[in-house]
Amino acid sequence: MDEELRSLTERLRQESQGTAAFGRLLATEDHDELAEVLTAAGQPLWARELAAFRLGTAGDPRAFETLVLLLNHRDPPRCVSAAHALARLRDPRTARAAAALATNELRVAYALQPVRLLVELRAPESVPALITTLERRLRPHDPYRRVALACVDGLGTLGDTRARRVLTEALAHPTLAEAAVQALARIPRQR
Repeated sequence: MDEELRSLTERLRQESQGTAAFGRLLATEDHDELAEVLTAAGQPLWARELAAFRLGTAGDPRAFETLVLLLNHRDPPRCVSAAHALARLRDPRTARAAAALATNELRVAYALQPVRLLVELRAPESVPALITTLERRLRPHDPYRRVALACVDGLGTLGDTRARRVLTEALAHPTLAEAAVQALARIPRQR
């Protein structure tokens, strides 16, 4: 059992109070049974999350919509689990969805995991979305420094020259300056 599944299992076992339904969803190998949980009326959130995670990590595209909703959830552990499953799902829609969530100013408080997922995916949408998100975080008194720092780190990891301008601007922000220096060092010099 990988660490993310172990963490999710323990969290959802507590949330479900260890019901028989939890045990059944954890044990089943029937993807159709798991997929039914995603669409059946009246299912608790923990059941939908467990089913979506298991389907997503198995590469079943029926988990995509539920995982995207969980990626943008107000509860950070749900976002982390959804990002983990989405990265393994390998659905071509994932990067576009993560970019939309990362750049949505109305949901910026929940953008940390979409930003991290974009870095992991290394998709064509990744760098433009991280640049846009970071530019918005460079406003005075912006409260989302963790999101900004994730963008700076991610742009350094991706090493794309298009990020040089925004990372240079980030040098002027004391909470981002050290990370921006490190990120800029990872970007190849243009000739």
